Amino acid sequence: MKKLLYIILILTYSCSKDEGAIICIYDRVLETYETQNISDNTATLFGSIIITSENCSITPGAQKGFVYSTNSQPNINDNLIITSGEQISATITDLNPSTTYYVRSFISNSIGEYYGNEISFTTLHPSSEINYGINEFDVVFDEIPREYIVYIPQNYDHSIPSPILFVFHGFGGSNNFTMNSTGFNEIADQENFIVVYPQGSLILNLLAHWNVGGFTQGSNTDDVAFVDYLISSLSEIYNLNLDRVYATGMSNGGFMSFLLACQLSNEIAAIASVTGSMTTQTVNECNAQREVPILQIHGTNDPVVPYNGIQEWNTPIDDVLDFWVINNQCSLNPIVNDLEDINNSNGITVQEIIYNNGLNGSVVKHFKVNGGTHVWFQNEDIDSSALIWEFFSNYDINGLIN
Repeated sequence: MKKLLYIILILTYSCSKDEGAIICIYDRVLETYETQNISDNTATLFGSIIITSENCSITPGAQKGFVYSTNSQPNINDNLIITSGEQISATITDLNPSTTYYVRSFISNSIGEYYGNEISFTTLHPSSEINYGINEFDVVFDEIPREYIVYIPQNYDHSIPSPILFVFHGFGGSNNFTMNSTGFNEIADQENFIVVYPQGSLILNLLAHWNVGGFTQGSNTDDVAFVDYLISSLSEIYNLNLDRVYATGMSNGGFMSFLLACQLSNEIAAIASVTGSMTTQTVNECNAQREVPILQIHGTNDPVVPYNGIQEWNTPIDDVLDFWVINNQCSLNPIVNDLEDINNSNGITVQEIIYNNGLNGSVVKHFKVNGGTHVWFQNEDIDSSALIWEFFSNYDINGLIN
């Protein structure tokens, strides 16, 4: 946060030697904070204007507040909002949809005009253009045709920032099948969040995939940049809560979620993986900038992504957990709970393993499915989709939600 400090020193000498010199000190600190509550035609501005005046007869400010415009460096000849107090705020209305505005705090008095730092914001698309339910999009990104599905729940409110969940399919899979099989749309209708189902590129042997290194070597697709692009572009259409962006996926999609935790940790609040892991390349190049809450769901009899790992294919699940326990600075001694075996004929039992007390309340949680194979677990003993959203709902980008 930038601060602009203006200091005026006025040195006045009296006619009498006994009176000495009088120093007039006049300080101004102007700050413009990030805009909040942005919709298609309204936004709330925040800032502060602090004035210190000592030994001065100068008027402390005839006008102060905000100036804004569609051009950079707005001034009092543009749109003007007059406020009072030191901590200032104002809601502006009648803005144009899909438009970028520039804002500065200001003060104007007999001395002159002074401005705080400039911030900008972009209003959303008109709420009347929102299509609820399933929306299919096509885009050419980085010279590669890409597809993605966006599900908007029926109770989505364009005036309220909404969490967003990315769901990644497995190697050779499809976003449409993943959408229909995981049940996240139904959960989104209940819990009010947006779901995005990207489609992997076909660069690698014409099979849809996420480029996570290791077994996807030979692909030149930058899927991390693609997700970053989707977050940015979707925020121009929908009112997203950018503090609550989550990622999950199955198999190769789980690998992708871990890659995002490593390379896009300042945008992804938490991730979950089902039957996925981390490639050696992802582990070696991981550059997480913060603690990332992690949920791992994995079967001990997985023949595709083995629980104990395969060199150059996947890191052992215990090693993946250890990696994030250290990154998040969690307790090294986990809590282990044996979940109720509701269906004792399906050949699986489930243990919940929790590494608590990480930075900002972060945890590393693992549902170890003893006897489980390479599937999206959704049965009487373990419901992956429900557990994932329950886990995500506890966290935003700043940590545990109070």
